[in-house]
Amino acid sequence: MSDNALPATVADVPTPCLLVDIDKVKRNCQRMIDTARNMGVQLRPHIKTHKSIEGADIATAGTRRKIVVSTLNEAEFFAANGYDDILYGFPISKENVPRCQKLTNQLSEFHIMYDSVEALQWVKDAPLNTDKKWSVILKIDTGYGRAGVVWDSDDVITVAKAAVDADNVKFLGIYTHCGSSYDCTGVEELKKFGATNTDRLITVRDKLKAAGIACETVGTGSTPSCSKPADNMATLTEIHPGNYVFYDYENVRIGACTLDDVAVRVATRVVSHKPSKKQLVTNSGFTSLSQDGLKQVGDEFCVVQDHPNLRLVEMSQEHGKIRPATGDIDFKDYPLGSLLFLYPYHSCSTAYNHPLYYVHSGEKIVGVWRPTRGW
Repeated sequence: MSDNALPATVADVPTPCLLVDIDKVKRNCQRMIDTARNMGVQLRPHIKTHKSIEGADIATAGTRRKIVVSTLNEAEFFAANGYDDILYGFPISKENVPRCQKLTNQLSEFHIMYDSVEALQWVKDAPLNTDKKWSVILKIDTGYGRAGVVWDSDDVITVAKAAVDADNVKFLGIYTHCGSSYDCTGVEELKKFGATNTDRLITVRDKLKAAGIACETVGTGSTPSCSKPADNMATLTEIHPGNYVFYDYENVRIGACTLDDVAVRVATRVVSHKPSKKQLVTNSGFTSLSQDGLKQVGDEFCVVQDHPNLRLVEMSQEHGKIRPATGDIDFKDYPLGSLLFLYPYHSCSTAYNHPLYYVHSGEKIVGVWRPTRGW
């Protein structure tokens, strides 16, 4: 789409669509850059939320270096657009080794994650250019219960040593995704959680050091813990948040940000009135919003901007049903075709449903971002 074809203002956008407030994005990114600088750690932004060159350019302050990706599609997309020093933040699988070989040979720095001796063997068996070594990071589970070697297990030494002993591998260090931060509420809980998470990661680092294994990189990531960082996170080398570029209503509920920090909204239009059910029907179903969080939070799912008494209560593929939390609804206030704006509960899953984002400054549409898609 050329700039000439852009809608002039937010009021003119086709619906449903994802709106990106560029001024809030820039503010959010600068705040995280400052947070990392003040702690004396490297910020390595995770780009999985927006998956866009434009968003990554802002998050990296134009350096086009040091990012985390969640898919090899993202890694290849960003590498093709001049990005380097990319961390593939997902446990390596055998089928993906050839694609990782190509990226390692292509870039000055490409790093992979692993959490087992078996996975490391796949890497060791894959040859690289003569001037290259595999750069690997051991994924640690500090309590989230997803991927990674459990932090207080003796397996951390065994699995790390498998990389250290390999001639064609450089063991870079350790990383954990502290996803349990999303279970916190309030700044104090976030700081307490961040301190515990960091203590566990440092325990692993020290255990490896005692075994003669050095960690150049000790990193952790999650937007809530990095938005309200614990003091001891300054002992790390890197932080890897991603959602903060957009934020969302989940982070508002947690206390990681305010509603004014949320840089994305889904624009939708009223397409039908249902007086018998005190219900507005909109053209934004789960294909434009996702259902992530709907069952967990109920009434606080996808808050309607400037209409605190309205609730998105149900969705089908392309329809949304909105009702008042209390009292009746005056349908004259919401004529057919009128615009409503929804703050997504989870911006990562919501953004993924949109092939492009309409970017605005104030009410003026200033461009579109075209994110990458696929795996």
